[in-house]
Amino acid sequence: MKKNSISQTTTKKPRHRRRSKRNPTNLYLSAVPPSQTVGMDLGDKTSRYCVLDQAGAIQKEGSTPTTKKGMTQTFAQMARSRVSIEVGTHSAWVSRLLASFGHEVIVANARRVRAISDSNCKDDRMDAQLLARLARVDPALLYPIRHRGQQAQQHLAMIRARAALVDGRTALVNTARGLVKSFGERLGKCDTDQMGVEKLSHLPAEEQAALRPLLETVAALTEHIQEYDQQIAEIARKHYPETALLEQVSGVGQLIALTFILTLEDKDRFERSRDVGAYLGLRPKRKDSGESQPELGITKEGDVYLRRLLVQGAHCILSVRGPDTDLKRWGVKLAARGGKKAKKKAVVAVARKLGILLHHLWATGEVYEPLRQSQAQAAVA
Repeated sequence: MKKNSISQTTTKKPRHRRRSKRNPTNLYLSAVPPSQTVGMDLGDKTSRYCVLDQAGAIQKEGSTPTTKKGMTQTFAQMARSRVSIEVGTHSAWVSRLLASFGHEVIVANARRVRAISDSNCKDDRMDAQLLARLARVDPALLYPIRHRGQQAQQHLAMIRARAALVDGRTALVNTARGLVKSFGERLGKCDTDQMGVEKLSHLPAEEQAALRPLLETVAALTEHIQEYDQQIAEIARKHYPETALLEQVSGVGQLIALTFILTLEDKDRFERSRDVGAYLGLRPKRKDSGESQPELGITKEGDVYLRRLLVQGAHCILSVRGPDTDLKRWGVKLAARGGKKAKKKAVVAVARKLGILLHHLWATGEVYEPLRQSQAQAAVA
């Protein structure tokens, strides 16, 4: 992409950001600590809570409906507290609601808190007590996470709804192809968005009657997906013009760019772009012990859908039709090493570097140069 095709805001010089020496957990805490600590185990219908005083003694235990009305009745008039909850379906809106009442809210990453996830004495009451005690002693033990804002969540919900339709359409098309094969026939090759009832024209009338409603549903889903695409394009243009920075990279379209920005939400939340790979679960696990350093798979932490999109982008980068770039050359070298699952490992590695590159472009506003590193090495040589 030519430099004059990117707005002036995207061609600014890279910023040299200094690393923050603050404890990230402090971002969730206020200067004046609350007088009491509350741990709450969120349930789908009812949530259990436990209130501790400054000395750690239990002041109150109870339950409340997991609704806005129930939470308001329980916490709106409660003295300012530090409230600890687990991340989950309800944690986003609950955390925003409790914060509006003046409480200090910590959302715990239960996956990383083994005292909760691996407990052999697990129930709602005990979990609420444990959350309260951990938050009172040291909130860092809860590995706090930060939920995205309400607008970003609403925009991301549209992307997730589209993904659900795409998955449903793929499942229906695969079902139709399998049923046709059972009659000794085949449906013509085409992308899922090109599948329709016209593909049944060569089949007997009885088989057409059985499969017509299936492919009519596929066509209807395609129309809805196209409507989502139009809305997503409008959201990117109106609210997130920085997606143009990310779309400079081959294999990255508007969907990947917007999903990346909405999922991370704040480009300054990471001290280094390299941290994005770990955040998205694309770094290898480590279990070193003495001289043993086994080769393990990736952690698969973070957002599953964005990780899947980055892997799709990596496949496009490494494809034969993909343009020549530093990232492609690096991935091809990895795949050429051979060994077990070499191509798969190369794709995952390219996906991790792609996430790092996208964050770097977003954070610095640089114009993407596909062969920057190769050209620099050639100049030195």
